[in-house]
Amino acid sequence: MIDVLPTVLTVLALAGAAWSVVLVVRDQALLPLTTANRGLLGLLAVLEAGLLAQAVIGVVRMLGLDREIDRLSFAGYLAGPVVIIPVAVVWAAGERTRWSGGVLAVACLSVPVMIVRLGQIWAGHA
Repeated sequence: MIDVLPTVLTVLALAGAAWSVVLVVRDQALLPLTTANRGLLGLLAVLEAGLLAQAVIGVVRMLGLDREIDRLSFAGYLAGPVVIIPVAVVWAAGERTRWSGGVLAVACLSVPVMIVRLGQIWAGHA
């Protein structure tokens, strides 16, 4: 995999989680959109674009790989974060309480966990 991309995605996801926790602490919902909430959505859009790039690169590199890895698990860990972030944003938009930030925080915190596991699978650890 690309060495710097997982690190950048992890930092973005952790920043999104921290920003989401601030929404919870301030007792704010994601909607209506404020300038700060637009910034959070922008950060999540950049995170999603990076996750999509990682998924495409990962699939291409997996197909050209000459050693054995668990390809189904690898593909699942590539696709998981790509799906989780948009689902969390839709869920948070529908949640009109402070816990919309909680939904986003949990989703953002799941991304680094999946990235770590993705690296383990790539390295050949079961």
